[in-house]
Amino acid sequence: MILPLLPLLFYKGGGVAGCNILYQLSKRGVSAVLLERAKITSGTTWHTAGTDNVIHAGLVWSLRPSDLEIKLLRDSRAIYKGLEEETGEYAGWINNGGLFISRSKTRTEEYLRLHTLGKAFGINSEVLAPKDAQKLFPLLDPSVFEMALYSHEDGVVDPTMVCNALLKAAKSNGGKVYEECPVHDIYYKHNMLGNKEVTGVHTEKGFIKTKCVVNSGGAWGARIARFAGIPALPLVPFKHAYVVTDGIPEIRNAPNIRDHDVNLYIKIQGETCQIGGYESNPLILDQLPDNLQFHLYDLNWDIFNVHMESAASLCPKLADVGIKSTVCGPESFTPDHKPILGEDPNVFGLYHNCGYNSAGMMFSAGCAVQLAEWIVKGRPNYNMFSFDIRRFTPAQMSRVHWARESSFEAYIKNYSIVFPNDEPLAGRDSSHDALHQELVEDGAIMQMRAGWERPAFFLPGEKIRIQQYDWGGAHGFPRNLDERYEDILKGEYSFGFSKYHDIIGKEALACRKAAALFNLSYYGKFYLTGPDARRTADLAFTANLNKNENGVVYSLLLNEKGGVEADLTVCKIDGGSGQLHEPIFKGLGYYVVTSGFSANHTLAHLRRIIQKHKLRATITDVSKQICVLAIQGPDSQRILQRYTNAGLSNDAFPINTHRSLHVTKAPYSPENKSYTCRALRVAWSGELGWELHIPSSSAIPVYRALKTASGLTNAGWRALTSLSIEKGYHLWNSDLRTDDNPVEANLSFACRKDGDYIGNDVVTKVKSKGVTKKYAYFTLEDKVAIFGQEAIYRNGEVVGYLRRGDYAFYLDKPVGIGYVTNNGKIVTPEYLKEGNYEIEVMGTRYKANFHPKSPFDPTGQRLLGNYGDLDENIYEPHAGQNEKAGGVE
Repeated sequence: MILPLLPLLFYKGGGVAGCNILYQLSKRGVSAVLLERAKITSGTTWHTAGTDNVIHAGLVWSLRPSDLEIKLLRDSRAIYKGLEEETGEYAGWINNGGLFISRSKTRTEEYLRLHTLGKAFGINSEVLAPKDAQKLFPLLDPSVFEMALYSHEDGVVDPTMVCNALLKAAKSNGGKVYEECPVHDIYYKHNMLGNKEVTGVHTEKGFIKTKCVVNSGGAWGARIARFAGIPALPLVPFKHAYVVTDGIPEIRNAPNIRDHDVNLYIKIQGETCQIGGYESNPLILDQLPDNLQFHLYDLNWDIFNVHMESAASLCPKLADVGIKSTVCGPESFTPDHKPILGEDPNVFGLYHNCGYNSAGMMFSAGCAVQLAEWIVKGRPNYNMFSFDIRRFTPAQMSRVHWARESSFEAYIKNYSIVFPNDEPLAGRDSSHDALHQELVEDGAIMQMRAGWERPAFFLPGEKIRIQQYDWGGAHGFPRNLDERYEDILKGEYSFGFSKYHDIIGKEALACRKAAALFNLSYYGKFYLTGPDARRTADLAFTANLNKNENGVVYSLLLNEKGGVEADLTVCKIDGGSGQLHEPIFKGLGYYVVTSGFSANHTLAHLRRIIQKHKLRATITDVSKQICVLAIQGPDSQRILQRYTNAGLSNDAFPINTHRSLHVTKAPYSPENKSYTCRALRVAWSGELGWELHIPSSSAIPVYRALKTASGLTNAGWRALTSLSIEKGYHLWNSDLRTDDNPVEANLSFACRKDGDYIGNDVVTKVKSKGVTKKYAYFTLEDKVAIFGQEAIYRNGEVVGYLRRGDYAFYLDKPVGIGYVTNNGKIVTPEYLKEGNYEIEVMGTRYKANFHPKSPFDPTGQRLLGNYGDLDENIYEPHAGQNEKAGGVE
């Protein structure tokens, strides 16, 4: 039997994630089928619901330390609340509220940040003294904690009831459900461009011809991916457990509890408590059988008992209450404790919807809205990058050990305080450039982005290497003897200024006053070539690439909704000498440089454009093969000139241009060997400077030569990101995202007026109609640390929140970037300028000064090497001076 062409959900897809996406697709008129190997809710959704004929519920919170997650949770609650009216069936939603318990000063500060961020989204919460919290939850011992945050909108939902309601609504809209229907294979073909495309699914009951498959397999999601030829999906199954107490009448209608300091949660259903948490020594499951249905494991009390002790410390009565049942089942976790969503970059038409980290009830409804938009319209409405499968690099996913140890660490740190500058200990060294060991020898303290190791800051004289992960000493693993890196991280565990604030400041000011050397090698670096390279560039890039033959052009990459998928620099090049920085190819080509953090995302998006428009173009990733050293600052020209015969003046080497040049190994010495590289005159710091794009084989001798220069300071990314925000440059996935368009972000100058680039129709429309949110730059006179997610007040009313915050060392004040709204109305320049602004930091409001752009060097004179008196430079610069108005992190 051959079933008709259908978007599809399948193979243990009958959990809450699968039911939600079926519901959303059917609402949009899509003929969709859900395939379940066994029975609906027979996988991980079932043991969320409990056992022993007792109805239990999944927690649904409303406050998280992320704007995206707050919006997704808001959508989930709205769906669960509305199902009864839509279907006539009660979906099991109970709005009983939630308490966050704090036992420490630092945890209190974290909760105050949650409280502040909630205000930006209209989430009602209250800061309570312990005795006031006890009035809401009578079992609490107020002597063991110092405060509580009460969130009114939290609640619980019954998984079985909600799945039934979702399926009833989906079927009424034409959705179909097949139980007892295992999938045997996913069929795909290679198209004319050599890319994989889904063509169908072979099931127990016949073949389904389809171009779209959604992997909602939960803990079995990696197995489903292998059907489509995906060798590894970073999903790691763990044993995850909770217990159900006997009845306690006085807790009826009490709020749910999260006691993060002891990794504990308590959820209320009727008069029973469900007690669970995230222990420090969880058990990883090596294999999940296909036929595992409605299955529970025996509870390991040696591991779980820590939660009972924590519960008894918080609520002494729980020490004497009987246990009605225990629930221990398989649950899938991911390396960063976030779901895996979106189209797989290796197989067009295969979408993932799994890896919910025991939070499927909370997130899957909101995520289904975005995934349905993704499938039907090409991209989601929200900025979903932190959940997108493309956030993981091939280098990461090719290492099974990376997924296991990173997921383990994410599990045990799930309730840890989310510090802005924390770094993982697991999964390190997935990728590093040729200069890695040299930099460590010179005192670099590394941070990781997208698996890449890069210098955060330097401690000269130290040689701190990141040790192999020791699993926190769990399950008999010996602890590392060298804990210096862990000790350094402890200096970052603050919502105030870092222990290394002054060190980072010295690096930043060295760049402003003399010169700094930055290793930017982790940047994504691609060549776009082929007969249709120009057509691809015209479609993909917003900027005019034809103004200057040797130009370095700052451009955006938009989606069909006008959202910014990437910001990058593009160099138009001709086929060269055959070296890495000058490859041989026919016709016109482009050298594209983007954020290493989002390079895989950018690469996949470009390939999607080529695929959709059937273009004969090739993208070659040379990120590993080319290192980037940037010399930036007032003395950068003087220093670099000693190492090259090429002219570096404004006339000889203008700003925003590139060319090949020779760099000498040791000037004025007998061994005066030279190395060829591509030099770009750009600087994300906002200073005079050059980036040297050097073949990796030559990077070490060039670095060794440059670092001996007098007046040149090694500097890291913490200083560079501070410099960039001080200048007002954008940072993708922070103050520039897929849910921002160029007009909102003050980046209209990067969009050419004519041409058919993707998203042009949206940009043209919003230019004429205006926007309902607008980029805003703020400075604070008070010396207070800000990191982003702080609420913005205008004339006493909340109008947004900071996307990014940092300390500007040259301005000597905190700065923040956010988007200001006007209750859905058009935001005009007058509206922005006329307001009196405040920024709320952990419950305290501080006066803020609004600027339409950064007050630092507003005319871009430093970029031109003009370091005279800048006080009179009050005119607006032309677009060409904003050579990198966005940036890469």
